[in-house]
Amino acid sequence: MLSSISLSGALKRVSAIRSLPTRYYCSAIPSALVPRKHRKTERLPVLSMDSSRPTPASKRQRTSVEVAGMTPRHEVGKTFNVPGLVVREHTFTVPLDYSGQAGPYKGQTITLFARELLAPARNENLPFLVYLQGGPGFEAPRPCEASIWIKSAVNSHRVVLLDQRGTGRSAPITTTNLAKKGGPEEQAEYLALFRADSIIRDCELVRKLLVPPTSFGGKWALLGQSFGGFCVVTYLSQAPEGLMEAIITGGLPPRISQPCAAEDVYRTLHKRVLAANAKYYERFPGDVELVGRIVRYLAAQPGGSVQLPSGTKLTPRLLQTLGLSGLGTGGSFERLHYLLDSFFDGYGEMTPAFAKGFEAWQSWDTNPLYALLHEPIYCQGPGSACRWAADRVRNSEPFASAFDAEAAAAENRPVMFTGECVYRFMYDDIAALRPFKETADVLAEKSDWSTLYDTAALSANRVPAAAVSYVDDLYVDYDMAMETAGTIKGLKVWVTNEYRHSGIRDDGGRIFERLLGMARNAIFD
Repeated sequence: MLSSISLSGALKRVSAIRSLPTRYYCSAIPSALVPRKHRKTERLPVLSMDSSRPTPASKRQRTSVEVAGMTPRHEVGKTFNVPGLVVREHTFTVPLDYSGQAGPYKGQTITLFARELLAPARNENLPFLVYLQGGPGFEAPRPCEASIWIKSAVNSHRVVLLDQRGTGRSAPITTTNLAKKGGPEEQAEYLALFRADSIIRDCELVRKLLVPPTSFGGKWALLGQSFGGFCVVTYLSQAPEGLMEAIITGGLPPRISQPCAAEDVYRTLHKRVLAANAKYYERFPGDVELVGRIVRYLAAQPGGSVQLPSGTKLTPRLLQTLGLSGLGTGGSFERLHYLLDSFFDGYGEMTPAFAKGFEAWQSWDTNPLYALLHEPIYCQGPGSACRWAADRVRNSEPFASAFDAEAAAAENRPVMFTGECVYRFMYDDIAALRPFKETADVLAEKSDWSTLYDTAALSANRVPAAAVSYVDDLYVDYDMAMETAGTIKGLKVWVTNEYRHSGIRDDGGRIFERLLGMARNAIFD
C-alpha cells in the first residue's frame, strides 16, 4: 500500500509539473551540483516607485490613525548591533478587537512588538519588508547575526520581524494567562481574535505608523513562510493597497473558496505522511524493529504510558507525533533517528536523555496557540466548523489501520509516525494542553468564523507577487497549493523538488533573491 501511494503521488506530481502554465518556473537540479563558474547570477530589477529619502525613525512624526474607537500609537525603542545587522526595536498599540461591535473586548488594546533590521550602512532609503512567520502561534526569529535569507534581504529592504499577535512580545498567549480569560467559552471568544484577518489588520496599522507616505507611496513588501504565506494571501484579499510586492515560501493556502478546508487538508496530509514514513524506514531500516520495541515498551507500562518530567503521558500514539517535526524538513530524518536511538539504556529502560529530547521537540507548553488554532486557520464564513477534522480522517479507513501503532508493533510492521495534526487525544496526553480541552472543543464546534479570503479580489490582483511551491512538501499539499495559485492574478510560481518545507531556512538567500526577481518582473494583462 505504501509503495503504491508513493508511486501514484509521484506520477501525479510529474504530470502536474508537465502541464504547468508558462508562468510557472520549474527547477529540479540543486545549485550545489552546478559548477560555480556556470551558475547564473540573477540581477534584481530596480524599483521604479518613488524612493525619496524618508525621515529617520527617531525624528519621524507619528501618523494619526483612528480605528475601532482608539488611536494607535508607535514608539521607537532601543537600537543595537549584532554581527552584520543593525537592530531597531518598535512597539505599537493597536485594538484587540477590530470588529467595532459591542463585546467584552470593545475598546481594549494590545501591544505589538517588532524588530527592524538594517545593513550596517543603515540605508534608510530602502523599502520596508515585513516577515510573517510560520505557525500559527510562533514568534518572529530572534536574529543573532545576518544569516540565511536575512543577509540577502537587508541589501534590498529594511526588514521588519513582527511578532504576530499572541506570540513573542505581542500580547503573548501562554498556558498561564489564557486561563485568566474565564471559562472555555470566554477563552474561545478571545482566541478567535488571533487569526490571520486580525494579524493583517495589525500589519496595516503598523505600516501606516511606520512607513512614511513619501517612501514608496507608503507601501511595503511582504515575505510569508508557511502559515505566514496564508496571511499574505489574506493580505492580498483584504488590503492590497498597502503592498508593493509579495513573496510566499511554502505557504499557498488550500481550497480558499470552501468554508472549511480542514478535512481535505488532513486527508491528503495522511497520504503524504505514509509516503514519508516509507522513505524514512528506507533510510533507516533498523528503526522498524527499534520503534516497534519502543511502542511495545510504552504499551506494557501501567496505564500504557510513561510519565515525562512535565507530567505529559508518553503513550504510543503520542510517540507517533514525532513525525510532525521528524519527517518534513531538511535533516529531519537524521534528527528523528538520533532521538529514537537514545531511547533505551543498557537495562531496557527509557533514558532521561530521550525524555528531555522528546519534550524539547514539542512547543505545546510555550506556544499553545499553535494547538488551539491549528484547525480553525482553515475555517471561514458561516457553517465553517472544523469539528476535529484530523481525528475524523485518522479514524477512517485506510488510515485507522495504517496508524494503529500497537497493532503494527505486535505484527512487526513499521509503526507510522503522524504529521502536522493536532488530535483530540493530545489534550489528554500532553500536560500543558489538558486544562484547555474544553476550550478546544468549543473552537472545534464554532461555525461563525470571519472570512479570510476574497477570491474576487485575488482574481483582480495587481500586486506583483511570487511564490515557491515545494513538490515534496509534507505540510502544504502541492496540488492544493497549485489550485490557489491559479486564483491569484499575476502570481508567478517557482515549482521545485530541490527543497522541503524548510527551504527558507536551508537556502534562504537563493530562494529570496529568485522570488524577489520574479515578483519585480511581474506583468499584468
